[in-house]
Amino acid sequence: MDEKIICKNIKKLRKQNSFTLEKLANLTGLTKGYLSKVERSEKAPPYSTLNKIAGAMGTEVTSILGKDIEPLDDVRISFQKKNEGTIIKATSVLSGYDYEVLGANKPGKNMEPFIIYSPFDLKKMYTHEGEEFIYILDGTLEFIIGAEKFIMEPGDNIYFDSCVPHGGKSIGKKQAKLLVIIYFYKRNRQ
Repeated sequence: MDEKIICKNIKKLRKQNSFTLEKLANLTGLTKGYLSKVERSEKAPPYSTLNKIAGAMGTEVTSILGKDIEPLDDVRISFQKKNEGTIIKATSVLSGYDYEVLGANKPGKNMEPFIIYSPFDLKKMYTHEGEEFIYILDGTLEFIIGAEKFIMEPGDNIYFDSCVPHGGKSIGKKQAKLLVIIYFYKRNRQ
């Protein structure tokens, strides 16, 4: 995913929601100047900031990471055929992780499902709102959460509060493939 597109999508989504920069700043706790800079930039902000921005606008991060933002319809079902998921290649924002977006066409969701391909080196730890579930589909993952380390193999899973710093890396010869579901607490769009 081109980071320029992420920045343009933030502005497009803000305008679709009829939010001023000031309103978005108040909802996110970020400054109006910073948000303006993000919208004009060619470099996307970190995932935690993208998460704040998406949450303030009552949407999910995938709506910002997607190729093009379209108006949301009131859809109750999102069906996706095998290999139809958007692959978001690793960028500096994603720190080496490739993401396959699942359920992307379902507006207003409280969960973000992904297939994630983990890198072989741990570049950073993550913290964000909500809860997270990880299920290992293939390969071996060294997963660190807080001060604990887990070696996870196919069939293993972990469910945790995602405000605790966490991150993982593939170990062995095969890249780890994970099913990850992030749950976001109910968002307030006042």
